[in-house]
Amino acid sequence: MSTISATDVKNLREMTGAGMMDCKAALSEANGDVEKAIEILRLKGQKLSLKRADRDAKEGVVYALVSEDGKKGVAIRLSSETDFVAKNEDFVNLAKEFAQIALNTFPADLESLLKQPYQNITIGEKVSEQVGVIGEKIELADYQHIEAPQVVSYIHMGYKAGVILGLNEGDAKFRDAGRDVAMQVAAMKPVALDKDGVDAATIEKEIEIGKELARQEGKPEEMLEKIALGKLNKFFKDNTLLAQSFVKDNSLSVEAYLKSIDKNLTVTEFKHVKLG
Repeated sequence: MSTISATDVKNLREMTGAGMMDCKAALSEANGDVEKAIEILRLKGQKLSLKRADRDAKEGVVYALVSEDGKKGVAIRLSSETDFVAKNEDFVNLAKEFAQIALNTFPADLESLLKQPYQNITIGEKVSEQVGVIGEKIELADYQHIEAPQVVSYIHMGYKAGVILGLNEGDAKFRDAGRDVAMQVAAMKPVALDKDGVDAATIEKEIEIGKELARQEGKPEEMLEKIALGKLNKFFKDNTLLAQSFVKDNSLSVEAYLKSIDKNLTVTEFKHVKLG
């Protein structure tokens, strides 16, 4: 068996971030082979990930990026169990690196992003490795992307939420307006761009809630549908982005605010990624 020196252990720890005792054990098991020791640490991370699969990872880092030409945007959520881990500089930087890879490669979905190369492994393998290093459930839990004539981003204080938002106009003079609306998304959490974007199940549920509330108020049965539809319109106003009151000027809807800047300006789509 090879002699495992303190320097070997220290070097492996610097390469992987794993604990000293874990590194020493991995090197001993690998008979001094560094690459094999790294693989052992990864495998331990994967096992730990399975053991901790029932744990909640509601803390973490949300990061959003936009391409240099302003036409593509991505947002990712790297989750952890504790705020202590989420505030660690290395953890934040790892989230930023994953977001940059996402922007560079622009994969179709989260599964594809996890397969993207990260140094000499994949992003998915790096996440599993970090489970062993940190000792918490770590998860790349969300990835969203959009493409539009102009994309803007907003990251809420402390990396708690991120928004990417597409505008139909590419002129940079509209960027500030787009950012204002992206901040609106973070603050008001709309469920869709407009009423056409609200899924049928949500609409059906809101109608049934509206009917039941009217019924409890003693309204006639034949009036319930009409009353529920009225409540549904109020739901659309409160919960769809373009119909919401603009937070910086409640006299305007978001749609009216954009049109006050340019009659053709509107939002093509948005993605809101948040912790929890």
